[in-house]
Amino acid sequence: MIKAAVILLAISLASSCVGQTDKPVSRVESEDKSVALTFDDGPHPKYTEEILDVLDEYGVKATFFVIGKNVKENPGLVEEELRRGHEVECHTYSHKYANALGYKEALRELKKSEDESGVVFSYVRPPGGILSKGFSKAASELSYKTVLWSVDTRDWKCPGVGRVVSAVTSNVKPGDIILMHDYVSGKSDTPEALKIIIPKLLEEGYVFMTVDELINGK
Repeated sequence: MIKAAVILLAISLASSCVGQTDKPVSRVESEDKSVALTFDDGPHPKYTEEILDVLDEYGVKATFFVIGKNVKENPGLVEEELRRGHEVECHTYSHKYANALGYKEALRELKKSEDESGVVFSYVRPPGGILSKGFSKAASELSYKTVLWSVDTRDWKCPGVGRVVSAVTSNVKPGDIILMHDYVSGKSDTPEALKIIIPKLLEEGYVFMTVDELINGK
């Protein structure tokens, strides 16, 4: 994983203005209490299903940014995500950072992920939030809009359920895009944290949307 400072720099350079299709979106200006839950790096043979069950329990839809390699290793889970009404988008094929990819290699990473997933993607999230000219050119050629995030739970570090919950509930604002992970190394805190986060935000009047719904104001 890259250092938090690099991630924050990437986000600070990103535009939150929805109308600019050539720039990344990290959040959306919203008068409504709408937010998007997003999950990176999956699918995972255990945690993806657990997260899907929690989302179902509360009737919440989310966006899964999948890695093509993990899709290949866990067949059927993307179809399950779609069947349950969630959005599936691109997180590259092998999680290589954009600054290590030239344009042609970035294009192969994105196309290979789409082919493996069997989904026509509309959005892409670069691993680590890192962007490069080659990556951006490849994403543009495929008509992908780049999506980052505005609330980072850092749940991939397995910091404990309380810290994951606090990262969201102490920082969330209308229009935020919340970054979580359905694929982690170790015992994931994410499913249990969601059982606290979702009802708390619902009680506060928040509405959960997919990334596409949030960006397009649906």
